[in-house]
Amino acid sequence: MTESPKDTTAAQDAPAPAVASVSARMECELAPGTVTVASVALARGHARILEESLAVTLDGEPLEPLEVRAENGGLLHRIETEQGGTLSLTYSARAEHGFLFRDGDPRVDPEEEIRAVRPSRYAPSDVLLPSSFAELPASDYPADDPQKLVDAVGEWVNRQIAYVSGSSRFTDDARDTYLARRGVCRDFAHLVVSFLRSRNIPARVASVYAPGLRPMDFHLVAEALVDGRWRVVDATRLADSDTLLRIATGRDAADTAFLSTIGGSLTLKSLTVSAELEGEGDGDGAAADAGESGADA
Repeated sequence: MTESPKDTTAAQDAPAPAVASVSARMECELAPGTVTVASVALARGHARILEESLAVTLDGEPLEPLEVRAENGGLLHRIETEQGGTLSLTYSARAEHGFLFRDGDPRVDPEEEIRAVRPSRYAPSDVLLPSSFAELPASDYPADDPQKLVDAVGEWVNRQIAYVSGSSRFTDDARDTYLARRGVCRDFAHLVVSFLRSRNIPARVASVYAPGLRPMDFHLVAEALVDGRWRVVDATRLADSDTLLRIATGRDAADTAFLSTIGGSLTLKSLTVSAELEGEGDGDGAAADAGESGADA
């Protein structure tokens, strides 16, 4: 039997994978004995990383951070030093886009699904349960159509919450955002997650690089588990969800902070983040106010 030639038209017509360039640069003043944990590297398994570099110095002297694997492909860098001083960190990467955010992340961990319906530090879904039903009545959103509710929650938060840079504190949770009716990306994500969990839809957050985001910064979005796949919900509508590149995943911003400490203390002096699809934009990063980064320090 003669084998028919394979039809390669679809493969030839398929667009080349989009390539994104991302970077983060920060400078901090450390107290002696401070252990710093940075979460700025692209998560493994979500985009094909073509190039990547990380440089860390203390008062100009190079340091070798310890790589620590986190959930859902996250990669943390633990930086330990006895003396204080000026810590500088520069990260950059180029990656082919996987578009898992658009299509829905297919990896579902049963243990994570259980945690994703429980209240957490910044997403007190139990406290906001009455508010969720008051704003989005159960009669309008049947349990057998979870995607309808997910879409409605994202739309409600987008319409009801004003995006105002610097309007919230790092201690604010979703209840504070609901009452204040303003916030930054982390506040939008926490309110979305709280409303969804209160309706028994598993939800989590992801810190991301977001090409095209204005103002440029680290970005935080919500994800909802619908029909066995994680689907992004960015109620800010400030970035194209097709272009997001995952950094970290967690219950809320407590799990995804780009910078944290174990003992000691630090003061963030400067932060510059950039994320662009190659061939678009001018390639310049934007400096974020050290006290206002939406993805949380």
